[in-house]
Amino acid sequence: MRFLVYTLVFVFSLSLNSCARRVVVVQPENTVTVVKKLPREYKIVRVKGKRYYFFNGNHYRKTRNGYVLVRV
Repeated sequence: MRFLVYTLVFVFSLSLNSCARRVVVVQPENTVTVVKKLPREYKIVRVKGKRYYFFNGNHYRKTRNGYVLVRV
């Protein structure tokens, strides 16, 4: 009986210990890149039915103020 109690106490104490030593929370950057005019070499691509402008490895979306850099 004593062995059972010691075993249960040991298992319970192991369940209280956390494996996480450090938690890092990264806030997303709220910066928006707006380009007034794209260069002539841009390509129009469609991703999931939406129209994007592709140039130099980046995708842009057309808005009233210009072209906004987006992640696709």
